[in-house]
Amino acid sequence: MTHTALSLLCSPFAALGRVVLAFVAELGGLAIFLAQGLWRIVVPAPSWTKIMQQVYFIGVKSIFVIGLIGLFTGMVLGLQGYYTLVKFGSEGLLGAAVALSIIRELGPVLTAIMITGRAGSSMAAELGIMRISEQIDALTTMDINPMRFLVAPRLAAALICFPLLTALFDVVGILGGYVSGCVLLGINPGVYFDRIDATVVLADVTGGFVKSLVFALLVAAICCYEGYFTHTRQGGFGAKGVSLATTSAVVLSCVVILVSDYILTSFLL
Repeated sequence: MTHTALSLLCSPFAALGRVVLAFVAELGGLAIFLAQGLWRIVVPAPSWTKIMQQVYFIGVKSIFVIGLIGLFTGMVLGLQGYYTLVKFGSEGLLGAAVALSIIRELGPVLTAIMITGRAGSSMAAELGIMRISEQIDALTTMDINPMRFLVAPRLAAALICFPLLTALFDVVGILGGYVSGCVLLGINPGVYFDRIDATVVLADVTGGFVKSLVFALLVAAICCYEGYFTHTRQGGFGAKGVSLATTSAVVLSCVVILVSDYILTSFLL
């Protein structure tokens, strides 16, 4: 076999190897970035003013959209659940079905995806613009640590806001199921809430909050990482680089949320 033929035979494997190495390097860089951000939350003392500003942006400004999505998700679950359960004469279980679906799965996942779309994209775009306009370099020149000044407050705020917004989604979603099942379709309200009380246990609630904390770390780290390193992105610089970084942050965060949800669910069940 000639040298040229051997090179053609090996080129697909070489290309695959380069992709795998690039993926592992990116994953390692993200892990180091996350560890540095978490460390800068506590060392030195946290900047509570910066954290509260991010809590307002990520949490308070997301209340309306999270509540609205929670309400209609619960109403759809109530509607679909009623017409499914009534075929088996089990419509009295509607409250338990709605509550468990929302608390275990839909609450943490949909909340994380909605925050990614509203706040995560903004994080990536803001940091990306600061990077290409050299504001992050200016912070370093002034001996201000960019990780502590820009990334750590966003990570801390995400850890605070994700569980609280998930709890809001859960409560509003259960009330949405009540509106569909009891107000519109005539199920006894006492039966609806009694089934929830009898079925939902503490492990269901804590499992949902564990997921929300993991999603908070992943979403905040990915969105900040994509914006922070916008200048290293291939195929785009300036406004195009920021656009590509923002798109990549949202898509990657949503994929990671769903993949990690499956992994976490397999451990929590």
